[in-house]
Amino acid sequence: MSMALPVSAPTVTNRRPSPRRPAHALAGLCCALLVLGCQPSTDKPAEPAASASAASLVGSDKQLDEAVDRIERSARARPREHLKELALLQAKTAPGSDERLHLLGLRGEVAGLSIDRASIEQVVNELDQWPNAKSAAAAKVVAATTLARFHRERGDLREAVKVLRQAPAEGVAAAPMLLQLRYQQLRSFAESDAGNLDASVMAADKALKLAERSGQIWRKVLVLADIASLYMRSQQPERGKQTIEEAVRLAESDPAPDPMTLNQVQTARAIVYSLVDDLVTARKSFEKALEYSTQAGAPGVIALNLANLADIHLRQNQFARALELATQALQLAREAHQLSAESLSLHNSGIAKIALKRVEEGKQEVRQSITMDEQQGAISIAADGWAELGTYLEKAGDWAGAIDAHHRYRELIDRVLREESRKTVLEQQERYDAEQRGKEIELLNRGNSLKAEQIRARDLQLKLWAALGGCIVLSAALLGLAYQRIRKTNQALATSNESLKIQSERDPLTGLANRRHFQAAIKRLASKGGLSGTVFLIDIDHFKRINDQHGHAAGDSVLIEVARRLRAALREDDLVVRWGGEEFLIVVETRDPATAQHLAQRLLDLIAQPAVQHGSLRVPVTASIGFGSFPLAPNELLVDWERAIDLVDTVMYMAKAHGRNRAYGIERMDVTDEAALQTISTRMEAAWHEGQVGLSVLQGPPGESRL
Repeated sequence: MSMALPVSAPTVTNRRPSPRRPAHALAGLCCALLVLGCQPSTDKPAEPAASASAASLVGSDKQLDEAVDRIERSARARPREHLKELALLQAKTAPGSDERLHLLGLRGEVAGLSIDRASIEQVVNELDQWPNAKSAAAAKVVAATTLARFHRERGDLREAVKVLRQAPAEGVAAAPMLLQLRYQQLRSFAESDAGNLDASVMAADKALKLAERSGQIWRKVLVLADIASLYMRSQQPERGKQTIEEAVRLAESDPAPDPMTLNQVQTARAIVYSLVDDLVTARKSFEKALEYSTQAGAPGVIALNLANLADIHLRQNQFARALELATQALQLAREAHQLSAESLSLHNSGIAKIALKRVEEGKQEVRQSITMDEQQGAISIAADGWAELGTYLEKAGDWAGAIDAHHRYRELIDRVLREESRKTVLEQQERYDAEQRGKEIELLNRGNSLKAEQIRARDLQLKLWAALGGCIVLSAALLGLAYQRIRKTNQALATSNESLKIQSERDPLTGLANRRHFQAAIKRLASKGGLSGTVFLIDIDHFKRINDQHGHAAGDSVLIEVARRLRAALREDDLVVRWGGEEFLIVVETRDPATAQHLAQRLLDLIAQPAVQHGSLRVPVTASIGFGSFPLAPNELLVDWERAIDLVDTVMYMAKAHGRNRAYGIERMDVTDEAALQTISTRMEAAWHEGQVGLSVLQGPPGESRL
């Protein structure tokens, strides 16, 4: 499991891999990061003007300034206690004042870190009813930052980014400096997590300038940690390490260093080095972070540090030590009511137990962790939990458990994709409706102008009867011209509508159909109560390793080339779909078993040879394939397309579990009804060995070299 990310939102447990970045986005990011000027630099003191501004960051009340600074520095240590203190401080400020706006912003931040929904609602409600018109736009920005922090802590990145983007630009520009800084820091990290790198870099640049203006070293330290993370995501590990080392030096040079800032920067350093597989350095940084959180008396952060250390030991196959650390973390997390740390500790404890052959006990703990993530709304994190559980159960020889975990993973990932697709379609439809309304208004205005012309033409007819013939011709010409314009406008609307439809049904990277197009197209092949045809599900082997070793741009090249090879192997009317991530789905009308096997072997061969060329780099690629023809032999059992894909997904997983670079195909299943099919599909491996299921097994060619 990947560990908790420290920057901007240190308490978030982010177990998902970083989103894949298109090559052009990475290139733009590299250039933009250079512009940030994050070279090792500034041990020099802040300029006098910056120091002066730091003297009154919140308002004219020096005691309030000091209290806000103290609370913000240590907010992660005891967030629930700070919420009470902030409420008392807020009561001493005037409604609509800048001081109250600052305190509400900090309350929102701390409530978000605590995932305290009730406090979030209180803060947002007060900001929505802000009484000062001059700072009303800034209040909207604070409300957006508060909600985005809450969404991000729950793992809902899409909603966090959406809320931040809706903040009024004039409010961001008019907000006091610290509120701007908090917004830009969160915006940078959320956009980066969601894969929107250009927006992330722009926000990081603004945050860095604001942190320098504040004159406070610890604020700049945390922004530099954010930027180090951006370098790592852009496949620039040396720049990432350089920047995080500068952040550490700067933090240690602070005349008044606080343990929580040192904890955050050491956690960031640990994650940077873990991403380049320097686990020894990563472990030492996590141990330092643990010392600082212990010094600060922050039980929730201590629990998170211990859980992260457990993750490092899992990666080093030191399972007994990982279990010991995860157990300590779990107890502390429960005492501190730190749900993120509790979930991570449970997961790592369960994984360690599975590796130590305590399979059932470990499986139960991981399932409990996943349930907690689902209850918090972190569906993507829960899905990754199922995926890692399946991998360890496979290693432990629990095939039935591994297949079940894989099915649960697919169910959750499908749920996430459906929800994201639904939101995307709704957003596209809203944009389209707005455009159409604008065009309809334009047409209406043109129609009104035409009517006015007609009225004037009639008046002219009454006054100038002698020129009647000329008026009729002129009116006809005007009407004809207006008709032509309306016709052209309607054609443009139809073209725009069709273009929008095509764009929404195509994967932008590979040009293949996406799931939305598939759901419309599959109805033709499943119109008689069940699917008729052969389904192939293809998963590129070790795709994450390709991204990690060669960069996300190389991963994009692999996806584009595999898509091209798939199209080359198929007919024009066969359905080829980018199913998600590194998966592709193919549906062909043929039901002949020999033809299906021949095509599966051809797909294995085409994907594996030759290696994919990415610049001067040759990337070896293989794939695992599951396939089956429907209705199911030998009893011609009809199944709907969802069930068909589920069955093919199961045998594809078996292909991966049995060594990858191979295809498993369903030849027959001895079932006569849906109930029997449901039972046998949950124990496919055992049913195959017992003879209830017939599978064909095809081996792919050896690659040029192994990753």
